[in-house]
Amino acid sequence: MLGMRGRTDHLTWYRTDEAAAEVVFLHGFTDSAQCWDPVIRALPGVRTLAIDARGHGESGLPDEPIRYTAHRDDAALVLSDQPENGGVVVVGHSMGAMAAAYLAASRPDLVRAVVLEDPPTGAPGNHQDEPWSEPEWLAELRALELPDRIARGRANDPGWPDDELEPWAVSKGQVNPHLFDLTFQQAGPLTELLAAITCPVLLIHGDTDRGGLISPEYAEQCAQAAAGEFHAVHIPEAGHSVHRDNRPRYLAELTAFLTHHDPKDAR
Repeated sequence: MLGMRGRTDHLTWYRTDEAAAEVVFLHGFTDSAQCWDPVIRALPGVRTLAIDARGHGESGLPDEPIRYTAHRDDAALVLSDQPENGGVVVVGHSMGAMAAAYLAASRPDLVRAVVLEDPPTGAPGNHQDEPWSEPEWLAELRALELPDRIARGRANDPGWPDDELEPWAVSKGQVNPHLFDLTFQQAGPLTELLAAITCPVLLIHGDTDRGGLISPEYAEQCAQAAAGEFHAVHIPEAGHSVHRDNRPRYLAELTAFLTHHDPKDAR
């Protein structure tokens, strides 16, 4: 359970143990570190750390463009502030998965293995910083009181476990609206990042007809591009939030990967 709160520069993070973390969680867009609590509760004995991304949860928001390289550097900053432990397994969802991929590609000294849950595929080209705006659905949620946000989540995703709804709803109210006053730069191709990642990679994805971003065909492209050990798992009856839509299967795949790539083996 996430309980021990810490601060590194503008970033807030939470961990389950005073000792060095073994597994680090990076959340998706508009979520927060606390959204990982239901998953972390199901991993007894695993020392974990979860980070609030800039502009999310209780983290601050530097006045600079929003880029995946910034999310990467934020995660590296927190991990560099932790005791040396031989590298961690980084688990990311969506925005957090792409940040995890950037981190694994550039900082192999920090990352022992990486789990990417339905990351964006990215796009080729030299991307520029561009203006963006708050999604209408987020503005509507932020305008609601917490009980009404929870009720909206339950209505939209009736298959989610009950313990997912409150942290999800709380996180939407924590998103800093000034995030959208800054410019945004989209990610480069996921396949190019995988070509630079030498540690083991687990790609978890759901059904594209339920909102998943990764198709089986693209997962195969990722497998062909990967420089190191790579395994893709399609979890049916799940969309973009695989860990919420089909938690039992997600936990089975995650636990098996963590057992196979136990960070304790590095010490």
